[in-house]
Amino acid sequence: MIVITAPTSTIGGRLLDLLLNESPTRTEELRVIARDPGKLPETVRTRVDVVTGSHGDAEVVDRAFAGADAVFWLVPPNPQASSLDSVFAEFTRAAAKAFTANRVGHVVGVSALGRGTLVAGRAGHVTASLAMDDLIAGTGVAYRALANPSFMDNLLRQVVSIRDNGVFTDIVTADQKSPTVATRDIAAAAAGLLCDRSWTGTGEVPVLGPEDLSQNEMAGIMTDVLGRPVRYERQSVDDFRAALARYGVGDAHAQGLVDMMLAKDDGLDSGVPRTPQTASPTTFREWCEEVLKPAVGA
Repeated sequence: MIVITAPTSTIGGRLLDLLLNESPTRTEELRVIARDPGKLPETVRTRVDVVTGSHGDAEVVDRAFAGADAVFWLVPPNPQASSLDSVFAEFTRAAAKAFTANRVGHVVGVSALGRGTLVAGRAGHVTASLAMDDLIAGTGVAYRALANPSFMDNLLRQVVSIRDNGVFTDIVTADQKSPTVATRDIAAAAAGLLCDRSWTGTGEVPVLGPEDLSQNEMAGIMTDVLGRPVRYERQSVDDFRAALARYGVGDAHAQGLVDMMLAKDDGLDSGVPRTPQTASPTTFREWCEEVLKPAVGA
């Protein structure tokens, strides 16, 4: 049996679809942990075992992991949290105990690139993600952390600005080349690991996308695909913080994002070489054609 956390998230939802409809694992029992099972499509609810509650709750994960062979682990966002440790490691602590108590064999988690390239450990959400990985690995469970760069899908948060103003923003340098990944490729990597559990020990599985692009190069691709001018505008850190505050993001979360993006601008994501094993398939152009363009036109 495979347990999937965050099944209504972008990655978790795609993973669930893969396991139900496109994988030999469709013959294996699937269980999900969901705060609100009503957000799951009815066609999904009838095919999986649903445990209601938060996967940060000890009673919930202990019940959900009973009889589990493998678990997909994804922590939910918490923009109002008082610290990043509470978002990642502290949220995971109950699950880590439940992995051991229920003798879970394999865990696949969503994490970040940066191990070995961090400067003084100050990379916000990345630093906190890696501490979470260490906590899980310390349980003795076979663990694979999906080490990801920034998500292409994060641009969907700026669909209105791209559509109405032809602008997307960030605080990184316009010509700094970095890897990006489509969330559907992260889900596919997770599905592969969950279906073939011949691996042992702990380690990272980088999911790098097929190319490194700068913000200006991404703007050029968006311009071509959308058929309208799109440009990148670099924000100041102060303006970035102010925008986050307007959306109700707390100080700890905002500082974590700032530290992460500045670390990425300093080459945080460049420490892993791209190989046939680390390169995921979806190009940024393909993602723009298949995901961004329909969203902009909606």
